[in-house]
Amino acid sequence: MARILVLNGPNLNLLGTREPDVYGSATLADIVDRLQQLATARGATLTAQQSNAEHELVAAIHDAKASATDAIILNAGAFTHTSIALRDALAAVAVPFYEVHISNVYARESFRHQSFLSAIASGVIVGCGPVGYELALDAALRKLGR
Repeated sequence: MARILVLNGPNLNLLGTREPDVYGSATLADIVDRLQQLATARGATLTAQQSNAEHELVAAIHDAKASATDAIILNAGAFTHTSIALRDALAAVAVPFYEVHISNVYARESFRHQSFLSAIASGVIVGCGPVGYELALDAALRKLGR
């Protein structure tokens, strides 16, 4: 049974109310509930965590290796553009991960155009709204042969 970890970074706990013109009206709970349904239907287990603290996300990535997680779906939020610590953690554990962004970061401010994570990601999904998480789950499970 495939084990998938969904990690969400800063401010994603505000989905549904935060800039709905950019991020839509779906809450993080809505997104995770849908992913749980899809994972279960495909015989996978899915756990989800959100943190506004970089060190907690790093610890979750370390724990993913220790708990034999097969893939990570990561929306690191603003840490995508600033965190070498997250990149180093992901590289160190070598658990395949899929970078997800709800908005099209390339149609936004120029500082959002750089990701410290994309070059080591198994895939990057940008600008597809909440369905981007579903696409990442599908990609991860296909790669795992599920």
